Amino acid sequence: MVAKVTRSRPALIVLAVIGVASAGTAAWLTLNPPRQGDPVPNPAEVAQQQETQIFWVKNEGNTLVLVPSTVRINPPATRPELFIQSRLERLLAGPANQDVTTSIPQNTRVNRVEVKADGIHVDLSPEFTKGGGSASMQARLGQVLYTATASDPSAPVWISIGGEPLRVLGGEGLEVTQPMTRRDFQAAFALPAQESHP
Repeated sequence: MVAKVTRSRPALIVLAVIGVASAGTAAWLTLNPPRQGDPVPNPAEVAQQQETQIFWVKNEGNTLVLVPSTVRINPPATRPELFIQSRLERLLAGPANQDVTTSIPQNTRVNRVEVKADGIHVDLSPEFTKGGGSASMQARLGQVLYTATASDPSAPVWISIGGEPLRVLGGEGLEVTQPMTRRDFQAAFALPAQESHP
């Protein structure tokens, strides 16, 4: 006589949850391949993460375009500025996808992010202003602006460098409006952006 193996209902539920979590992790890793050296997230971490967007640069013909990339980040429950800073730090780390690039110079750092009544305040290190021509300056400005406002596309952004307001960017004297919104950016610069809100 063959012994009949039965499983209790709680055990079946646990197995089902593990299966769903594993499938979710596999899907996340397919859409968000880890960079070399990044730890592989476990299902519990993935479940807590929130989708958001980072903006990269893509060359379409002879035109640079800002393109969004969806990523998952752990959002601090009561600190929206930390969520914005996490997005910007992911941006400064550079793209994992070879189809896109960044105009932001290497070694640029986020010094501080604050969310105030008058908008989002972002302070960057001096490396942000180094090198590149007019198109590169416009692209890096757009990358920071659009990434900072991924959760609130209409929010104004104040950008400073080492604590000083950014008025002119680069040797060609690219004027920077303070504060600046996405609409201001599109009115001032001929750099199209593909907007896709999370």
